[in-house]
Amino acid sequence: MADNNIKKNSGSGTPNNNKKPQGGGGKGRFNPKFNPIYVYGIIILIFIALQYFRSGGSPVETNWREVKNTMLKNGDIKKIVVVNRERAEIFLKDSAYEKYKSKFDQGFGTPSQAGPQFYFIIGSVDTFEQNLKQVQADLPEKDQVILTYETRRDIFMEVMSWILPILLLIGIWWWIFRRMSRGAGGGAGSNIFNVGKSQAKVFDKDSHVSTTFKDVAGLAEAKQEIEEIVEFLRNPGRYTKLGGKIPKGALLVGPPGTGKTLLARAVAGEANVPFFSMSGSDFVEMFVGVGASRVRDLFKQAKEKAPCIVFIDEIDAIGRARGRNPNMGSNDERENTLNQLLTEMDGFDTNSGVIILAATNRADILDRALMRAGRFDRQIHVELPDINERGEIFQVHLKPLRKGEDVDVSFLAKQTPGFSGADIANVCNEAALIAARRKKETVQKQDFLDAVDRIIGGLEKKNKIISPSEKATIAYHEAGHATVSWLLEHAHPLVKVTIVPRGKALGAAWYLPEERQITTREQMLDEVCATLGGRAAEENVFGTISSGAQNDLEKVYKTTYAMVCYFGMSDAVGNVSFYDSTGQSDYSFNKPYSEHTAELIDHEIKDLIDVQYQRARKILADNAEGHKQLAEKLLEREVIFSEDLEAIFGPRPWDPQKGPEKKIEVPMADNSENKPLTSPPTTSPKDSPKDNKESA
Repeated sequence: MADNNIKKNSGSGTPNNNKKPQGGGGKGRFNPKFNPIYVYGIIILIFIALQYFRSGGSPVETNWREVKNTMLKNGDIKKIVVVNRERAEIFLKDSAYEKYKSKFDQGFGTPSQAGPQFYFIIGSVDTFEQNLKQVQADLPEKDQVILTYETRRDIFMEVMSWILPILLLIGIWWWIFRRMSRGAGGGAGSNIFNVGKSQAKVFDKDSHVSTTFKDVAGLAEAKQEIEEIVEFLRNPGRYTKLGGKIPKGALLVGPPGTGKTLLARAVAGEANVPFFSMSGSDFVEMFVGVGASRVRDLFKQAKEKAPCIVFIDEIDAIGRARGRNPNMGSNDERENTLNQLLTEMDGFDTNSGVIILAATNRADILDRALMRAGRFDRQIHVELPDINERGEIFQVHLKPLRKGEDVDVSFLAKQTPGFSGADIANVCNEAALIAARRKKETVQKQDFLDAVDRIIGGLEKKNKIISPSEKATIAYHEAGHATVSWLLEHAHPLVKVTIVPRGKALGAAWYLPEERQITTREQMLDEVCATLGGRAAEENVFGTISSGAQNDLEKVYKTTYAMVCYFGMSDAVGNVSFYDSTGQSDYSFNKPYSEHTAELIDHEIKDLIDVQYQRARKILADNAEGHKQLAEKLLEREVIFSEDLEAIFGPRPWDPQKGPEKKIEVPMADNSENKPLTSPPTTSPKDSPKDNKESA
C-alpha cells in the first residue's frame, strides 16, 4: 500500500491548540511563559535610566552668539565649565533660571536648577578664552563669569563600549544554536547542549498509532515476516522454549511507494511496545561527532524501554558502503555515524530486547557489514504489487469515494500494471478530482481511465497549436507503433493511441504489458521492433525522418545495450555480463572490457537496431493499406482503441481467447534483410515534431 497515504494520528500526546488560556482574567487573557531574556532587558533599561537621570536632566544646546549677546550681557551666567577641552557647559544664576525656562523641554529631561542648563561646542580653548576676555572687559565686576576646566570620564559608556559587542556576539550565537536545535527536532526548550541528543519520535501507550495490519492491503509475504516479529514481542515463550531467538533486525527493501513505511506504522500499532521512529537524515549534522552521539543516545533510550522497536527510515542516508565516497581523503561524518550504528546493533555489548527495523529503496549501496546476519537478520522485499494485490489496494482507496456502478476493481487492476501503492492512491484521488471538475455525482469508470492517462502521459493540451503537416506526421508515426505492435507476437497488446498532446509528448500509445518474471530474446526484439515502428512509418510514408522519435531511440538503445552487455544475448560478444550489482563501478575510471570488445559491442548494438528497423519497415510496407486507414482514423478522431485495430487487421493470430481469422505474414525477429524500402511520400511536412513520447 502507499507510503504517502497514512492518516495522521492525533493521540493523547498531541498538544491541543484549542485550549482556553488559563488565568482568572477576562476573555482572551493569557499568561505568557517566563523567559530569561526579559530579565536581561529590564537590567539594560535600568542602566540606561540611571545614566539618563543621574544629573537631573540633559542641558539644552545653544551657541556662542546667544551666550555673548544675551546671557553674558544680562549677567545671567554664574560660571562656565569647559569639559574635556571641547564642550562648554553654562550654569545660570538662581535668579535667571525662571527667565530661560521656556527654552527647556517640559518633561523628564528638563535641566535642574543646579545646572548645567545650556552647552555649546567650542572650537579651540585659546580662542574661546580670548573671546570671553573681550566680552567681560566691558562687564561690571559683579557679572564677571568664573571659567573652570574639567576632565570627565563616562565609566558607564566606556564599560558598555566593550561589553555590548560581547553581548551582541553571545546573543547571535545563542539565537543561531537555538534555531538549529529547533530545526533538529527539539522543542521550545532546546539548546546547543541537546544537539547530540536523539531526535527520535517515541510512540508508546500515551501516543498510540492507530494503523494496523488490516490497513495494509497486499504485501502478504512481507506482512507474514513482520507479524512474526510482533508475535515474538507479544508471546516470546512460544519461541524461546524451542531455543529460538528473535531476529535482531529486519530490513524492508523495495521500490518507492510500495508501503515500507506503512508496514512500519502497522508494526507500531500492533506491537504494544515502545516504538522509536527516526529518519536516516536525522543523524547527519554539520557538527563532527553529532551523528554518532545521536546513535548512542537513541540506543540508550531504547535499552531503558526494552523490549522495544527502533525504526530507521531511509537508512541509506547513513548506511552507504564505506570507501565509496567520491570526496577522497576527506573525513566523512556519515562513516563515523555508520561505525557507531554497527557497534550498537551488534558490537561487544549486545542490545537485548531492542529490535531494529529499517527501510530503504537503495539496498545495493548499503554497507556489507550492516547487512550481515546479527544486525539485519532478515531482508524483507516489498515489491510492486501484482494484479491481485493491486485489486486489494484499490479496494482500500475506493472506500472513501462515491463510485459509480460501472467501476470494476478487477478492470482497474488490469489497467495499472507496474503501479505502486502510492500510484494507485494517486489514481483514485485524481479520478475523484476529475469527476468533481465535470460536476458528476459519482466517480465513474471513464474518470479512472482519464486519471491513469493523466498520470502516465501528463496533462492534456488540446489548445496546442500544431500545423496540418505536423499533425499528419504524428498520426502516421503513432499508427506505425500501433500497426507493428499489433502484428508482432511478443509485443505488448495495445490499449489506445492518441495524437492529442500530453505533457511534452505530441502523441502517445498506451500498451498493456504482460506481467513477466523473465523476458526472452525474441520478446525483447519484438518490443524493439515495435518501438521503431514510428520512425519506420515516417520514412516509408514521407521519405524523411523527424525528431519525434527521440524518446523511441533512447529506449531502443537502452534495451539493446542491456541485451548485449547485461543479458549475454549477443553471439559475437558471448555469454558475458558486464553489469556490477554491487555498485563498485560507480566511481571507477575504467571499463570492465577492452577497446576491441567496446567496438564489438557498438557494432552488435547497431546491427540489432538496424535489423529490427528494416523489419518494422517491411511489416509496414506489407500492411500499408491498413496503416493508412489507421492513420486516417487518428487524424479524424484523434484517439483510437484496440477495437479499431481489430476491425482493420483482424484479431491477433496468437490471441488464445479470440483465435485467428486470417493469417498475417510477419518477418521473423532475426531477419537480417537490410534492403532499403522506398515509398513515395504523400505529403512533405515543413516542420517536424520536436518531442513525441511513446508511453507504456
